[in-house]
Amino acid sequence: MNCHYLLYPCFYLIFLTSCATETFQQRDHNPNKMTQAESFTYNGQHEKAAQIYQTLAKSKPKYQDKFSLLAVDSHIQSGNDQLAQKLFSTIKPSSLSTEQRSKYNLLSAQLLLSRGKAVKALDKLKITQVYTLQRKDQITYYQSLAFAHSLTENQLLSAQVRIELTQFLDTEEDRAKNNEVIFNTINLIPLEKLYQYQSETPDILSGWVALSIVYKTSQSKHDHTKLQSDVYRWQRQYPQHPANSGFLDSLFIESSKITFKTPSSIALLLPESGRFSQAGQAIKKGFMEAFHQNHSDEKPAIQFYDSSSNNLADLYYQAISEGAELIIGPLSKENIQKLVNNVESSVPILALNHIPGLVKDNLFQFGLSPIDVTKQIATRASLKGIKNILIIAPETNQGNRISNSLTEYWQNIEGVVLNSQLYNPKENDFSIPIKDLLNLNESKNRYNQLQRLLATNIQYKKRVRQDADAIFLIATPKIARSIYPQLRFYGATNIPVYTASNIYTGIPNPSLDQDLNKITFCDIPWLFPSSYSGDLDQESLKEIWQQIPNKYLRLVALGIDSFNLINYLNQLDMVAYTGATGKLSLNMENRITRQLVCAKFVKGEAVLQSPLYEENIEENIIEDKQNMVDTEEIID
Repeated sequence: MNCHYLLYPCFYLIFLTSCATETFQQRDHNPNKMTQAESFTYNGQHEKAAQIYQTLAKSKPKYQDKFSLLAVDSHIQSGNDQLAQKLFSTIKPSSLSTEQRSKYNLLSAQLLLSRGKAVKALDKLKITQVYTLQRKDQITYYQSLAFAHSLTENQLLSAQVRIELTQFLDTEEDRAKNNEVIFNTINLIPLEKLYQYQSETPDILSGWVALSIVYKTSQSKHDHTKLQSDVYRWQRQYPQHPANSGFLDSLFIESSKITFKTPSSIALLLPESGRFSQAGQAIKKGFMEAFHQNHSDEKPAIQFYDSSSNNLADLYYQAISEGAELIIGPLSKENIQKLVNNVESSVPILALNHIPGLVKDNLFQFGLSPIDVTKQIATRASLKGIKNILIIAPETNQGNRISNSLTEYWQNIEGVVLNSQLYNPKENDFSIPIKDLLNLNESKNRYNQLQRLLATNIQYKKRVRQDADAIFLIATPKIARSIYPQLRFYGATNIPVYTASNIYTGIPNPSLDQDLNKITFCDIPWLFPSSYSGDLDQESLKEIWQQIPNKYLRLVALGIDSFNLINYLNQLDMVAYTGATGKLSLNMENRITRQLVCAKFVKGEAVLQSPLYEENIEENIIEDKQNMVDTEEIID
């Protein structure tokens, strides 16, 4: 079962119903218009319905707020949240009836959820009198409430709300889809917590919890036969459970598709010479440290192959002939593409990089992708209320890629990029791009024009633009220590600064990093003792990573996770794995995505920031498809 089904909010797909009372409809002097709008709604033409309702609102001031409410509902269903929000802000709740005020609160919650504001949405839903809503709006209410609980990581309560929703669903198809969402929601809960949630009372929720435990346990052992026998016992305990109605059949079908098994022998394809050899060594060191820390009786055998000196397809088939049941590598994008173009991938491949759009059976892609960093830092800024941003990035291929990716992603979440400037990373003086970014040159030009017009000397005071909510700085640690003080020198002292690049060296250095104070960034947990501790943490492996260049530091963590993930590859689409490089999940393209930790420089030290509830909305936002360098961002 695929958990991603859950993360697409269903409240956009809800049917439009009139919030007006019968009396309001009878008093309408334009029944033909109302009928036309309802017809458009029935046929899914919600924008046309919204236009009619807005026209009626303007032509009938007495009922303006009522018609505007209908127009907002239509805009939401068409996906035009921006226009819906603008119109919603004009409605006066005091003019609405009790029933209409409930609808007003429901629409407010939907708009808040569309911006990831789950906690505020829950507040609105709490004061919504659900019994006053029409049936279709009651469906919307329960779907919105379930989604809000999911965003605040209360998956059990989200599932309970979905169970309550079932009574309002009329068709078998809708009930089946709702059952799938309930199951996927509960499957997001870690197995150890599910055991805590078990109840002796055989109600519907406890049945779903027990079924999830059965499924996860059998999945961890890759045993389809065990799943069948355990489900049979579950059916005897929950004979009247709704999962017995067709859902279990789909569960068996999905389970039978599993082809990956825990390997007894692994081939590691890494470069031992050439441009990427040091990067390969860093990954290998982390991988072998994790291997030696594994004390399982079923530890796999490891074989090494030099990906820099041989034909990759030949290496792949050689590794298989020598017993390999999993291939880890190659490292570079070029080699990954060559390999998948020339082999049938009968044995699974865990590639250590990511090529956007590349999907193939038995191919998993795992790298330190800038996509994950860009998405998470941008989402965090957005949830802090940031709307209008400035971007300053190096004039390099990599700088352009990250800047373009950030711009596209920011616009996808309805943010505005006011200005973007490139700087020459080989220079030390960044005053020209900074002045252009902050509109200081424009301010100086206005001063000169005014002085010429008045023909007298007037005092000039530089004025930084006032429309920017934040600056995104793309830079290496060394360059950031030069640019950031210059930004402050030119007046950007009160504008928050975020970065979508590896601005932190990974090694505490308060005396140097004082110049980065107040910059917020996201990075891998392995760099922070409180986020990742144990025999494989950064401090424990100090002697290992001190032998390699600092720019490859994070690749040690990639090596650690590359080994530790082996037993979890088959479950990552259902259960996230907490690793050295982040909280890891498998998306629809078999790319392993990372949820990072975020920090801010305070007195020269990188201090972890508390996570935001709404960081889980990332699956709702279109994934960036820019062809970025991913792991090679570090390699370069």
